[in-house]
Amino acid sequence: MADNAKWYVAHTYSGYENTVAASIEKAVENRGMHELIHEVNIPMETVTEITDNGPKTVERKVFPGYVLVKMVMTDETWHLVRNVRGVTGFVGSGNKAIPLTDEEIAALGVEKREIVVGYQVGDSVKITDGALESFLGTVEEIDLDRSKVRVVVSMFGRETPVELELDQVEPVNR
Repeated sequence: MADNAKWYVAHTYSGYENTVAASIEKAVENRGMHELIHEVNIPMETVTEITDNGPKTVERKVFPGYVLVKMVMTDETWHLVRNVRGVTGFVGSGNKAIPLTDEEIAALGVEKREIVVGYQVGDSVKITDGALESFLGTVEEIDLDRSKVRVVVSMFGRETPVELELDQVEPVNR
């Protein structure tokens, strides 16, 4: 059943996101529906605001008025989430909730996917995707938090640093 779980977006009254998330989690706990509703998430971002007293770091909601729910969509789970106080409905057409795509989930950063990197700083790599496909270069920096790698490529007799996704390069077999 866990393989069928997808991320859905529940629309809430503005300012009720935390209450709705807590209510859904409590209802799941009370009804023992852990295998059907896996996770409730409110995407947050850390922002530095400049005030009269200087810079201040605050967390704010990326999508005010929305709560993400990873669940297996059944009549029972639909009614559980839909009938939580503060929920106005699911994002979709009519009464049909539409799940988020894998690309949308990755862009939101809701689920962390572990990427195994088979190279390290100083290794020779081949670019496998993008405008510089099949170019060879040397890894200068790996940024796992941003899923980026900086590779120095020799173009037109010059060393040029290029920033790529971690999966756009592969180690050169020696």
